[in-house]
Amino acid sequence: MSEREDEQSHPWTQLGDRVWMLRTDPFGLNTGLVVGTDRALVIDTGAGPEQAARILDAVRGLTDLPLCVVNTHSHFDHVFGNAYFAAHGAEDFWATDRCAAVVRESGEEQRAEVGKTEPAMAENRGDHTAIHPADRRVSGSPVDLDLGGISVTLFHLGFGHTDNDLLVGAGNVLFTGDLVEEGADPGFEDSFPAEWIRTLGKITALDDLYDVFVPGHGAPVDVDFVATQLNKMRSAVRVTKVAMDEASVDMTKAIPILPYGPEQSRALLTRLRTLAHWKWLERQGSSN
Repeated sequence: MSEREDEQSHPWTQLGDRVWMLRTDPFGLNTGLVVGTDRALVIDTGAGPEQAARILDAVRGLTDLPLCVVNTHSHFDHVFGNAYFAAHGAEDFWATDRCAAVVRESGEEQRAEVGKTEPAMAENRGDHTAIHPADRRVSGSPVDLDLGGISVTLFHLGFGHTDNDLLVGAGNVLFTGDLVEEGADPGFEDSFPAEWIRTLGKITALDDLYDVFVPGHGAPVDVDFVATQLNKMRSAVRVTKVAMDEASVDMTKAIPILPYGPEQSRALLTRLRTLAHWKWLERQGSSN
């Protein structure tokens, strides 16, 4: 680690021994940094080369060590900075198998999400705007990365915010990606809400290992916050499924009584309806 770590002017928040968090715009992304004696790990790289450049500059304000990267899931604001990091020497980009596949399959489509904030990335022009999926995969068993003096564990506990969420444990700190959201409602657009509840339950059971939980966006939280998010989501899913089962009721009438804002309440309703339709199609296919 560089001696510059001792300076107090850097933008990082220290969460534990050798473990840091940085928040950058756009999207208020939380990037993690774990610094060993041999190399450092960057957790999520931003929405394109401009944000990635700010993140890397902040990283180099703390350490000059070789870098490796992990993506917590396949959404653009967590992975679109990969190409910039690769061009600046980072090696070993880690993610779940499914995350790498989704980035490869939908990366071009996701470019539209950064049209106003990272126009070069959106238009695939200029340097470091290629889609860069992870080249090292977490599949099944957890992976332990030895950074020198500290080990980081990468593991998948189940579907939730996406079908490819990866958790990153370092010391007493757990980086949760968007499985946990602070300061805003959870994002349900391509989520698996029932499985998400179960995954959050598994996360709360890790409170004997971790006491700081870092969401993909927002302030670090404790296990009680995670449990509250779990209970709120369980209640919301229950209310929405009841509305779906009552065919004579307009399901959108459930929106005002859900514990989220109108946009994410509608997203939850739409997602549960879509998943129910998929299950119906599967049953029809299996019966033929």
